[in-house]
Amino acid sequence: MPPSFTVSPCQDSEKNSYLQTLLASARPFLRGELESVDKNLPSLISVLRSVGAGECWHKHGSFLDHLVDIYRILKIWKAPDSVCLCGLFHSAYSNSYVNLAIFDPNTGRDVVRNHVGEAAERLIHLFCIVPRQPLIHDDLLFKYSDLELVEHLKASELSLRNAEEKGLFNGEESWRKKLASLLPASGITVKNIQTGEDVLVPRRIVAVFLLMTMADFSDQLFGFQDLLFENLDGRLEFTGNNFGALWPGDGKPGLWVNSISRMGAIYSLIAREEEVFIEERKRAGGIEVDKERDEDIELVMAPVFENCTKVVDAGGQVEARNMYWEAVYDTSKGGLERAEELLLSSIEKNPFVGEPHVVLGQFYMTKGRFEEAEREAEKGVRLLLEWGSPWDKRMSWEGWVAWARILLMKAREKSWPQTSWGILNLGLVK
Repeated sequence: MPPSFTVSPCQDSEKNSYLQTLLASARPFLRGELESVDKNLPSLISVLRSVGAGECWHKHGSFLDHLVDIYRILKIWKAPDSVCLCGLFHSAYSNSYVNLAIFDPNTGRDVVRNHVGEAAERLIHLFCIVPRQPLIHDDLLFKYSDLELVEHLKASELSLRNAEEKGLFNGEESWRKKLASLLPASGITVKNIQTGEDVLVPRRIVAVFLLMTMADFSDQLFGFQDLLFENLDGRLEFTGNNFGALWPGDGKPGLWVNSISRMGAIYSLIAREEEVFIEERKRAGGIEVDKERDEDIELVMAPVFENCTKVVDAGGQVEARNMYWEAVYDTSKGGLERAEELLLSSIEKNPFVGEPHVVLGQFYMTKGRFEEAEREAEKGVRLLLEWGSPWDKRMSWEGWVAWARILLMKAREKSWPQTSWGILNLGLVK
C-alpha cells in the first residue's frame, strides 16, 4: 500500500482549479460542440470529409479521425491557431511518412489557403515537403542520450534564469553549443522530398514540427507499430522490418513514451535557447520580435511529462507497459491483489500516462478505499485530458475520460455498485 500523505486545502484547491480548466478546454470536443472552439471548424472538417479523408485508413482508425484528433491535442496544449490548423491539415499534401495527398500540392494550395489562411497553409505545405524522419530523428533525437538530455534540461533552466534575471549570457555552455551545432539560430537546410530542392526550415518551425510530431505519434502509435519495427527495447528507432505483422495486433499500448519524452526535452531546449537568444538581442538594443525568424509563433509547452521536462527510461516504460497489460489482461495468476501490485509498480516506472491510474482507481473503488480511489482517478483524468488522446487505444479517449470521471465522481460520493448490473447501470457524468 502506498504511504499516506496530507494535501493542504490550498494545494487541493489549486489542483481542482487546474483540473476544471483542463476539462473546460476539453469539453467542447467531448460534447462535439466544435463551433465553440472555432466557428469555422465544422466547415473545415466538412471539407476534409468531402475529399475522402474519412475513407482513408490511418493506423488505428480513419485519416479524418486522426486529423481531428491532432487538432484537438494541439488545441488542448494551447498551441497557436496556425499550428492547430496545420495539425488539422498536416498530411493533406502527403508527407514523408504517408501517401495521403487529399489535396494536390501543385494545384490545391490556393484551395487550402482559402480555408485556413496564409500562415497555416505555409506551415502545412512545409510540414508536407520536409523529410521529417531524418529531421526529427536522425538530426536531433538520435544525437542525444537520455542522460545528456536530463543534464541539458537542468543546465538550460539555469541559463534562462541567468539571462532573464541577471542579463548573463554564455554561448559556450555545453547545452547551447550542442544545440547550435545541430540547429543554428538561422535554421537548418533540408531537401524538399518532392523536388530535391533546398528548403530552409527556421529553428522555431523545427520546434513547431517537434511539438506536432509529439501529438501525431501519441495519437497513432500502439502495439502494432512495435511489431512492425520490432521495437522490443522501447527506443523506437525504426530499425526492424517485420512487414508481415498482422494489423491490428493484440491492442497493447505502444512503446513510444520514451521517444516522445525525448522529443519534449529537445523541444524545451529549443524553446529555452530561443528565449535566451531573443533576450540577449533585446538587451543589446535589437528588435523585440523578428518575424523573419517566426518569432511571432509562440512556442507553448505541452503539459505532458511535467511540461516537457522529464525523460522516461526506455526499459522502464517496457516494464511499466507489460505490468499494466498483465494487470488488465491476466489476473488469473494472483487475482485483484496481484493487479494492485502490478499497477502500482507500473505507475512507479511510468507515472506520465493516465490509464494505469484509472484502472487502479477502479480497483480501490471495489475495495471501498474511496480516498485512494479519488486520488488515482483524479490523476487519471488529469493525465488523459493533458494528453488529449489515449495511451491504451483499445478504448477511445472520450470513453476513457468518461469512465475516469465516473470513478472520480463516485469516489467523492463514497459509493460504488456491488452488483454486475449496478456496474452496467453507470454512465451519467455530472
